[in-house]
Amino acid sequence: MKTLNLILALIAFLMCGQVAASEETPGSDWSIKQWNFATSIYTKHFDPEPDHNDSQNLIGVEMVFENDWIAGIAVFDNSFDQPSQLVFIGKTWPILSSPYWYFKLMGGLLHGYKEPYEDKIPFNGLGVAPAIVPALGLRYKRVYTEVNLAGAAAVTVNVGFSF
Repeated sequence: MKTLNLILALIAFLMCGQVAASEETPGSDWSIKQWNFATSIYTKHFDPEPDHNDSQNLIGVEMVFENDWIAGIAVFDNSFDQPSQLVFIGKTWPILSSPYWYFKLMGGLLHGYKEPYEDKIPFNGLGVAPAIVPALGLRYKRVYTEVNLAGAAAVTVNVGFSF
């Protein structure tokens, strides 16, 4: 729980700094363009094990900046039904200049894989591991869906809205 509180404090700090930066430089590339809110609706493990959980109950929040960089946090149940958190930064790129299709790449720190599953993700020696999550997205107005690749283990489908 301490780790989650630290993560939330870090996000709050970044958001406060961003608001201050936005007020100082109106129209800058680092102004917040929108907020995204997402939840998971489908997960499929590539090599299912009996103790795998395919219901992640993900809730994610992202700040999207004018330059299409993002910063966010996601809380979810990992593949072994353990509460987990991911703090990340990333960027989105339109696919073939489409206003609808995009590619997103996120990287951050993943926490929550504990005994007896702590070795199921690489570099988790301290209980926090690096994570890279590529995604393919489709958005229409303020609604979007994304297909995320969870390492070599699973694919998830998330839906969300922007505000």
